[in-house]
Amino acid sequence: MTYICFINLIDMSPDNKTSTVKLTCNNTHSRREFLSTAASGAVLIGLRGAGVNVRPAPQDPNELPAGKKLKIIIAGGHPGDPEYGCGGTAALYTDKGHEVVFLYLNRGEGGIDGKSGSEAATVRTAEALSACKMLNTRAVFATQIDGQAIVDASHYDEFYRILESEKPDIIFTQWPIDNHRDHRAISTLVYDAWLKLAKSPTSKHPDLYYYEVSDGEDTFMFSPDFYVDITPVEARKRAACYAHASQSPGMFYSLQEQVSKFRGVERGCKHAEAFIMHVISHSDLLPPSR
Repeated sequence: MTYICFINLIDMSPDNKTSTVKLTCNNTHSRREFLSTAASGAVLIGLRGAGVNVRPAPQDPNELPAGKKLKIIIAGGHPGDPEYGCGGTAALYTDKGHEVVFLYLNRGEGGIDGKSGSEAATVRTAEALSACKMLNTRAVFATQIDGQAIVDASHYDEFYRILESEKPDIIFTQWPIDNHRDHRAISTLVYDAWLKLAKSPTSKHPDLYYYEVSDGEDTFMFSPDFYVDITPVEARKRAACYAHASQSPGMFYSLQEQVSKFRGVERGCKHAEAFIMHVISHSDLLPPSR
């Protein structure tokens, strides 16, 4: 039996932080009735257990308590992926004194024609460290091999241990509908670890965001709901991406730049990065240029 549930706003508090809602569930809606109700202003929601998740009002990172700094992990399938998808957002965080970690699934062992895996890993690790220095981020490398990603119990456990030890407030990972298996793998591994963090009594439950890279070549079916204006730091993002000199940045960055310009058009600025926030994240701590 299928239930369709709607949540209607009844009243909003003066500070716009809390609301009174009315939940209606019905198993008799036809498709026509559903579309009619949705068009009238009701919002389809997901249910978690016996309760309803209502996301709190966004919190600007600039308005955190004095001395409070965020820990952000940006996970990517290869050296370069966090830089291409989130380099501008990372720079905005670190410029405010927050800590950003780039978590790479591998060291890019399969990414340089004519070089062995170990030779390529040496080159691409150095490139990643150079890019991190430009963005004032810290690199962490998981133990997988480029192009040979494994998603199984032991690797789920590895990622949980990494994230649990870092204790992030926010996690970014790649969107799972992607043409590269390493991108799909990092998304799945991070998501599983994030779910485990929610159940751990000793761990934070960080917010989870998804990001895009090379839309049309890698990322597909990405419909963002949050944007960050990266125009002031786009030059630093570009430099960090070009630090990956072995990866033909002149070709690949031009594609990512098209994406950032398009997202900028949507956002109303020159360059933007765009994200999807998981619906059961607890807050919105993106940089304040949304």
